[in-house]
Amino acid sequence: MVSRLRIAAVLATLMCSASVILAFAPQPQALAARKEAPSILLEQAIPQQFGNWRLDPAQSVLVVNPQTQQLLDKLYGQVLTRTYVSPSGYRIMLSVAYGNHQRGAMQAHKPEVCYPAQGFNLLHSESAEIGTPYGAIPGRRMSTHKGSHFEPVTYWFTLGEQAVRSRFEQRVAEIRSTLTGQIPDGLLFRVSSIDTDTKRAYAEHDRFVADLLGATATADRVRLSGLSGTGGHAKTL
Repeated sequence: MVSRLRIAAVLATLMCSASVILAFAPQPQALAARKEAPSILLEQAIPQQFGNWRLDPAQSVLVVNPQTQQLLDKLYGQVLTRTYVSPSGYRIMLSVAYGNHQRGAMQAHKPEVCYPAQGFNLLHSESAEIGTPYGAIPGRRMSTHKGSHFEPVTYWFTLGEQAVRSRFEQRVAEIRSTLTGQIPDGLLFRVSSIDTDTKRAYAEHDRFVADLLGATATADRVRLSGLSGTGGHAKTL
C-alpha cells in the first residue's frame, strides 16, 4: 500500500510540474500553424482489397457512426468507413478517424460512449492485446447489442506514433509532444462485425487487422497501429 501511495505521489508531482512547464511552452495556436499536412491519407493508405478481404460493393452492412457527421467533421479531418467481406461471407466493418491535432478530442469518440448514445447496450468492455505479425497493439474489446443486432467491437487509439490506452497515457503524450514543440495528431482505428459469437468475432477482427497491416506501407502501418514493424509491442508510454 505504501509503495502504491508513493507511486501516486510521484505521478501527481510529475503532472503538476508538467503543468507549470506547459505555461512556458509554445502556444497551441503557433504549433498548429506549423502542422497542416496530415501524416496519412486514409483513402490511399488503406487498400480496397488485401489478403482474402474484398470491399463489399453492396455495403449491405452499414458501419455504425454513432455521432453526427457535423461532429465528426469537427473532431477529425478524415473519416473512412468501409465494409469488407471474406470468401466465406464474413463481413468486417471498418471505421478509421484521423485528426491533425487531437487535444482531448479522442475522448469524445470513445466507442464506450458513442455506442450507448446511439441506443446500443454495452455488454462488456475490457483491455486487450491485439496480436499481429508486427507486434501486439494495446487496445480494447467490447460487445454491444441493440435489439437483435449483436456487434462485437475491437478498437485502439494512437497519438502521434504511440498507442495510448487510457486518458492518463493520452495526457502524458500530449505534454511530452508540447514540450518538444509539436501538437500530436490522433487516430481511432475500429473494426466490428455482426456476430453473436464474440470469440469468433474477435478472432476474425485480429485476422483482418493482421492482413490489413501487412498490405500497407511501413510509414502508414506505424501511423495506423503504433507498431514499428520490428516485432514486440506497439510503442506506448
